[in-house]
Amino acid sequence: MASVPAIEIAGLGRDYGRLRAVDAVDLEVGAGTFFGFLGPNGAGKTTTIRMLTTLLHPSRGTARVAGLDIRDDPLGVRRRIGVVFQETTLDLDLTAEENLRFCTRLYGLSRRESAIRIDEALDLFGLSDRRHARVRSFSGGMRRALDLARGILHRPAILFLDEPTLGLDPAQRRRIWGFLQALCAQGSTTLFLTTHYLEEADPCDAVAIVDHGRIVASGDPASLKRGLGRDRIDVTTDRPDEVAPRVRELTGTEPQRAANRLSVFVEDADPVLPLLLPLTHEGAEIGVSHPTLEDVFVDITGRGRGEEPAG
Repeated sequence: MASVPAIEIAGLGRDYGRLRAVDAVDLEVGAGTFFGFLGPNGAGKTTTIRMLTTLLHPSRGTARVAGLDIRDDPLGVRRRIGVVFQETTLDLDLTAEENLRFCTRLYGLSRRESAIRIDEALDLFGLSDRRHARVRSFSGGMRRALDLARGILHRPAILFLDEPTLGLDPAQRRRIWGFLQALCAQGSTTLFLTTHYLEEADPCDAVAIVDHGRIVASGDPASLKRGLGRDRIDVTTDRPDEVAPRVRELTGTEPQRAANRLSVFVEDADPVLPLLLPLTHEGAEIGVSHPTLEDVFVDITGRGRGEEPAG
């Protein structure tokens, strides 16, 4: 007998007056998987996660989370999930241990069980030596780690992570990702991640890319990138306006521009690179990369993750 999906969504949408924040999302997330819900800012990721966590009422459609209907049994859903929001909700005047103990009391854990789980969580996230320190003294990365520790204290069936690395420096982001991958390896919790850092989703078992409130692509990261089937050649120059026509002439492809970088997608970079080498004598730098999830997004939508649509 197949296991019940962790999340089942059909036609889920949300409007704010005349603004359609989420159009109509259809999605299924398998139990025990690491799932990435990706897209640029304003694509509808946070609105979707707020509906799934029962913080927003849908304008249309249905969704079941941990086997329960978000409309009919919101309290039951909340008991089975953990949530880490974009902004911390920790009490800065309490210690790390006090923040966690308050959470265990909300979920009705016994004093003995609370002590065991708090010790485990602090150890997992490398905070044992700061258990008695007030959270106000923590760095951004440490606060995010404590947010994650609190989110898993009650052993949720599903942990929702809304932009968990937003605002963190690269070293802090790598540390948080180490925590998430270790948690995922245990296999007992489904992770539902929203992020606009598309490259962070490579460890996910499956992803869906959302744009303007609709899913525009879904699958496992490797398959999505393999489906693009092309190499990307980047020409970096301080004269992009002058160089772009030459790149177009030499490759027969219209380059995509991001600041001082001109990018063209080709089936095989090897025969194309010699054509572009003369540009290096004029100060341009040339690099080659294999497809990324951001390339998939650009290919589907025709724009970078930080760009507005044309028109």
